[in-house]
Amino acid sequence: MLTIGLVGYGIDQLTKHLAITYLDPSDPPVLLGGLLRLQLIFNPGAAFSLGEDFTVVLTAISAAALVFVLAWLVPRTRHRGWAAAFGLLLAGILGNLTDRLVRPPRFAHGHVVDFLQLPHFAIFNVADMGITFAAVTIGWLAVVTGVDMGGASTATEPDTTTDASAEKAP
Repeated sequence: MLTIGLVGYGIDQLTKHLAITYLDPSDPPVLLGGLLRLQLIFNPGAAFSLGEDFTVVLTAISAAALVFVLAWLVPRTRHRGWAAAFGLLLAGILGNLTDRLVRPPRFAHGHVVDFLQLPHFAIFNVADMGITFAAVTIGWLAVVTGVDMGGASTATEPDTTTDASAEKAP
């Protein structure tokens, strides 16, 4: 979990550095026949630029989420799938929290670097992808596989007990 989190965080920070260094916000490259546009923006809000006036609140929520993942989820997770999901979540939280803490305009009010845009969709980054993939994986593990964080099945077992008198009835 921690390895996935740290590798994902490193990829996020590297790609943000490359985006800031090489992308011109006024001339975004279009790749893959228009499937991907590299549009550099600095987002003070959350997904879809929601909450732009609440950057410090988003920073506090991210910090609390990081503490929750590290203090509560990491020690309790025993299943590899859940560990991978929480590693992706950790990478995403760390990536965007770092931006909010160290990027302009000031500490805890920093704007998140976003640069990946699909047609008619929001602009996002690698940290956002980690959070999204974590959410999908968590949903799949909880709903489809029925396995909890510890590796135990949460599916209800069918009742295999039979009433002996019911079997003898005509």
